[in-house]
Amino acid sequence: MKNRLSLDGTWKLRSPKWEEEIDADVPGSVLSQMLADNMTEDPYWRINEYKVKELFRKDYVYSCHFSLTDEILSSDEINLVFEGIDTIADIYVNDELLENVKDMHRTWRFDLKSRAKRENDLKVYLHSPIAYIEQKDKNSDITYTSTGSMAGNGSLRKAHYMFGWDWGPQLPDMGIFREVYLETFHGAKFRDIYICQKHENNMVTVEIDCPIRTFGTDLTNTEIEVRITEPKGRTFEQTMKGTTAGHVNIQIPEPKLWWPNGYGEQPLYKTEIFLLGNDQILDKREYKIGLRTITVSTKEDEWGNEFAYVINGQKIFGMGANYIPEDNILSRITKERTEQLIKDCATANFNCIRVWGGGYYPENFLYDMCDKYGILVWQDLMFACNVYDLNNEFEVNILAETRDQVKRIRHHACLALWCGNNEMEWLWNGGGRLKGHREKYKADYIKIFEMLLPREVRKYDDQTFYWLSSPSSGGSFDDPNDWNRGDNHYWEVWHSNKPFTEYRNAYFRFCSEFGFQSFPHKKTIESFTLEEDRNIFSEVMESHQKNGKANTKIFSYISEYYKYPKDLENIAYISQILQLKAIQYGVEHWRRNWGRCMGSIYWQLNDCWPVASWSSIDYYGRWKALHYGARRFYARYMASACEEEELSTKITYYILNESFQPRDATLEIALLNADFSILHEEKIETTSNAFDMQSVKMVDFSRWIKDEEMKRHVFARYRLKEGNRYVSTGTTMFVKPKYFKYQVPTYQAEVWERKDRFIISVKADTFANYVEVYLEQTDCVFTDNYFDITAKDGVVIEVMKEELPDDITADGIKKQLKIKSVADSY
Repeated sequence: MKNRLSLDGTWKLRSPKWEEEIDADVPGSVLSQMLADNMTEDPYWRINEYKVKELFRKDYVYSCHFSLTDEILSSDEINLVFEGIDTIADIYVNDELLENVKDMHRTWRFDLKSRAKRENDLKVYLHSPIAYIEQKDKNSDITYTSTGSMAGNGSLRKAHYMFGWDWGPQLPDMGIFREVYLETFHGAKFRDIYICQKHENNMVTVEIDCPIRTFGTDLTNTEIEVRITEPKGRTFEQTMKGTTAGHVNIQIPEPKLWWPNGYGEQPLYKTEIFLLGNDQILDKREYKIGLRTITVSTKEDEWGNEFAYVINGQKIFGMGANYIPEDNILSRITKERTEQLIKDCATANFNCIRVWGGGYYPENFLYDMCDKYGILVWQDLMFACNVYDLNNEFEVNILAETRDQVKRIRHHACLALWCGNNEMEWLWNGGGRLKGHREKYKADYIKIFEMLLPREVRKYDDQTFYWLSSPSSGGSFDDPNDWNRGDNHYWEVWHSNKPFTEYRNAYFRFCSEFGFQSFPHKKTIESFTLEEDRNIFSEVMESHQKNGKANTKIFSYISEYYKYPKDLENIAYISQILQLKAIQYGVEHWRRNWGRCMGSIYWQLNDCWPVASWSSIDYYGRWKALHYGARRFYARYMASACEEEELSTKITYYILNESFQPRDATLEIALLNADFSILHEEKIETTSNAFDMQSVKMVDFSRWIKDEEMKRHVFARYRLKEGNRYVSTGTTMFVKPKYFKYQVPTYQAEVWERKDRFIISVKADTFANYVEVYLEQTDCVFTDNYFDITAKDGVVIEVMKEELPDDITADGIKKQLKIKSVADSY
């Protein structure tokens, strides 16, 4: 049977200029170890990033000793496997150079059969990535560098974001960031395992390619046994004689289909594949698969060509955000942390994420969590915002890394599509940003992204849809950001300072990038600042804002809509409200055009350090206003309001039902004073068919608004009531918030304890807009936040006990509960 001898654990680490070596964890990194040993300062604190960055101008060496038994030494095959080396390294075994490696995204395998001894020394000499890219840049005629990035970063197959981005620091860490082990085989082994599915007539045929390599063993004496077990225990088995090709089919009647979050369940089938021979298990592989069909439809229609996820035959609207690496210090990314992030996506009604191409290929557990929670993965290949020089070494590496990653990820139920790169086709085609570069590089783009990589992906995964670039209309520089075909990146709101209403002029097929920045919560700001730093324009605050003009943009939008906030805490709060309003404008508009537009993936989901950015969840996992808003505007069943134009008294109300069942509900529409008195009210009984968007009612509130002054005191409210529960609510104002005559509310809060949760009632004596609640000493996720109080009975929210310390009580929550709204911000 295949045996694995782990080489993880405590290694030695030194720099050539250190007097002594230190103990170091593997997997791990130079920075994580130096932080653990207090040999450097926290790079996320104040402006330490710039000093810590200089560590990576040096070389470092990891080394270990390992012993082998006679049984291992007698193996037919002995491989040394590094699942991830970051990045430029010379690998030595017993002082013999195995290889010089330069690709973080590859799995490195070395044959040790003829080299292994009973006692062995292993050394990984890591070269400075900064020195490497600076030398490459010095000798290159490539001039383009993405905002915030270090020049030359595209010359090295290392996660680009480590060299800086317009939301991330320049901290190109080094290390052995994934498992290291010896892998040994006796007799025979599987060359590969590739699992495919065919769905027809309420039957799934699972087809498994499992070619065999033998080491002197007679194939006729081997057997392949496959066992597939559904979640509730029903087992399907097939056994066949071993063959070089190795192919097994198993039929599963009445399959339990895997669905994305919000459309059904996520059953996973345990799939075990055994290679048997000589009365023992020679090799074994184990996977969890979901039975489903996933593709992307690009069929021609009345508007052009659609771009829509199709899951088990049903078109759905893609709802999610762009995922970036969760940290610049990779060893801090744990299964528990990633699970919480993906769980937070599911809680906010996401059905997908896009793994953006400027990072690295995430750990297996990210895909496991997406399988578990029903989050589709749009998987970019790791290329973004660069000009690449195609040479022999580069070609070998990118083909190998693509092969490694496709084979690792392809069996996951969540995998929805492969995408060649981020914004590369668009960069070459639009805006003149790559103007002046040699035509050779443009030709290299076509070779890499429209020939080499698509062929390599399809060679190892012909089941998953492949898209050439994002944005794209299908390749060949054919108007890659065309509104009527493919996917779009849209930055007129934010980068071009257009108003939120500009989204409503855009009728995309699938918007895979758009965003709006905000500052994180005051708790997060306090985590990297001193009191003296807490001014937006301080050096420390500006060093945690990597988009040079972003603070100006935030204040420009604040001035457009709100009064000047009274302090840093409220600047952060109002910036988050603006971020929520902006993204809500776009998403609700595109969802009202269901069928024409079929996806919204905003920029961005998360942060890699504490920073002002486009994220909806900050570095510490704290939900911003946007993430709570996403839970509302990504609901499968919801109402929305669309003014004829901004601040118009004419409002049309819509209901979207993106579910498999017809839904009956009452839409309540009202005009209210700030004191909650009702000036007009009407109720409309509605029936929504499955996967249906309908315009329900247009109301012109000018009939009840006497004059311009009255607009400063009244607001429109809608509530969609299904049974006894309001499932969707919202408000519309007729003047900008800075002109509304808010009264500072007096709040009343009550907290009750139940078996698994706390219930919190929040009331106010006047209309309270975007009410934020938080606990001073404890972080948690409430069922709702940044909500409006539009009635005397207030709003009731909940927080699960699993989110809180074990010893907390209802009284303890009440004592540390903080409440504010827009009226408190200035």
